[in-house]
Amino acid sequence: MRMTKTVVAASVFAMLAGCSLFSSKDTKNQPAPLVELKNPSLSPKVVWKYSTGKAGTAVFSPALAGDSVYVADADGALVRLNAASGKEQWRVKTGTDLTAGVGSDGEVIVVGGVKGQILAYDASGKQLWKAQASSEVLSSPVVGGGLVVVRSVDNMINGYDAKTGAKKWSMPRTTPALTLRNAPGMVINGPNVYIAQPGGKLLALTLATGIQRFEVVVGEPRGATELERVTDIAGAPVIFEKDVCAVSYQGRVACFDAATGAPHWSKPTSSDKGVAVDQRFVFVSDDKGDVGAYSRENGANAWKNDKLSYRNLSTPVSYGRAVAVGDYQGYIHFLSREDGAFIGRVATDGSAINADPVIAGTNLIFQTQSGTVTALAVE
Repeated sequence: MRMTKTVVAASVFAMLAGCSLFSSKDTKNQPAPLVELKNPSLSPKVVWKYSTGKAGTAVFSPALAGDSVYVADADGALVRLNAASGKEQWRVKTGTDLTAGVGSDGEVIVVGGVKGQILAYDASGKQLWKAQASSEVLSSPVVGGGLVVVRSVDNMINGYDAKTGAKKWSMPRTTPALTLRNAPGMVINGPNVYIAQPGGKLLALTLATGIQRFEVVVGEPRGATELERVTDIAGAPVIFEKDVCAVSYQGRVACFDAATGAPHWSKPTSSDKGVAVDQRFVFVSDDKGDVGAYSRENGANAWKNDKLSYRNLSTPVSYGRAVAVGDYQGYIHFLSREDGAFIGRVATDGSAINADPVIAGTNLIFQTQSGTVTALAVE
């Protein structure tokens, strides 16, 4: 995790060195050793693997659209894979280093370039258009309703015509003096786009026009110093049925009514990753490496697993009877959905898993920082 100092008047973003709270070199917070699994009840198998380039300092999460999964890397490769088999459908070089991606609705595929370029391709890999953001893009663009929504690090949110790249609307937002340097996520659901914000706010805009529907507070800034007051929403909000749920750093995990923003519940926690939501639970991997489950109905604490402390966990994912989460050494841990106990584990390539996993049919897909895309299934 890194942090960014925002000098608003000059639009300058300077990274503050030494702010990682999860480094394996931190003498106070050493990663927990792996717990031996003597009789794992779940045996994940590798269905397929694909190697693309490294992510570098960016985070590239796979994007699922139909029967395809799209992946990208820092060197500018954009790839379409068959989600069931991992077979490469096409691979294109975008011609620039990338910092964000991938967003897709199956017809338009969008990535962000190192200097704020926005590059859109059709389903055959042909470039459709190119646009320029006002600053660097770290968040994956989202595509839906005929629009592409892009958030840049100066917190400018723009909507573009998905076919032509014509700008349809802009929504400037203020940014706190100190923020996490990460990729606050967005999600399109029906007529709205939900956007994670620095300062612990969750913003809902009308997709077609960019008009604000509501803004709610997930994490309230507290403390005497700027560092103590950082409470950004780091991962993507999640829509499940009528709920929208999110988690903030040094703040809370909370669920709201997705149509009105009316609060349902919130609980104190701190995470620089996103949440996972299923029919019964909301899952969070916090900044100490604990994985917790909360009742989706009322936020009651269901369980917590504290055996992965400071292993820099990924956003969890609910997968059948398990909750899966990756760590800084490329291990994927499977916990019981009901009580959080370890039930399985699989290794990938030894590099960190920072990207959000996706589920494609019966396959669970992770992408590591070294570029290994692994699809798992449970027998």
